[in-house]
Amino acid sequence: MNSTWLDHHRNLVFGVLSLLAVGGAGIFYWNQPAADPIEILPVEAAAPTATEVVSTPTPTATPAPVRVYVTGAVARSDVYFLPAGSIIKDAIEAAGGFTEEAEPERINQALELQDQQQIHIPRRDEASPPPPVQGGPIVAVAGSRSGSSAPISNTGGIINLNTATLEQLDSLPGVGPAIAQRILDYRDSVGGFSSIEEITQVSGIGPATFDKIKALITVN
Repeated sequence: MNSTWLDHHRNLVFGVLSLLAVGGAGIFYWNQPAADPIEILPVEAAAPTATEVVSTPTPTATPAPVRVYVTGAVARSDVYFLPAGSIIKDAIEAAGGFTEEAEPERINQALELQDQQQIHIPRRDEASPPPPVQGGPIVAVAGSRSGSSAPISNTGGIINLNTATLEQLDSLPGVGPAIAQRILDYRDSVGGFSSIEEITQVSGIGPATFDKIKALITVN
């Protein structure tokens, strides 16, 4: 009888068992503790290590070369481009060195070069040599007859007759200490030169001497 009842109600028994299984699984699932939500954290940039920190050097400007015209008792008289900070000795070496007729002691070879200077190496027994150093923004005239070095503050190395010292006037070709003093006396007596041609009024400054110095003097 039992066997017959199960045979007739097999589907019902199977359905009840299925409901019980599903219900038990549901109860088991709902009784589980809730899992913590997964949190995605942003990746922080790692601090650079000492070996990773590279300092960028500050760019520096390269000094422009100085242009100097070397003349006189040198092997090769010409315009030379030399590194900034070069001295007169470097310019002489660039020009091939002294010739046999040079008088090296009449020029200060330790002077630092300035752009657009002329460096003239005096020759032995040269009657009226130009100043050993002329031109450039600020020039120190070396090897003058008085043996002193006098700064010339005029732009381009031109000597201002109204402000020049005796040493500066003495450095002009054809002008010695005596004539330089006469120039100063004349300047004091007239209150200053009004033109460069007026220097011919000074005793000892003739046309020949004026032609030698007119490009080296000014009254401005």
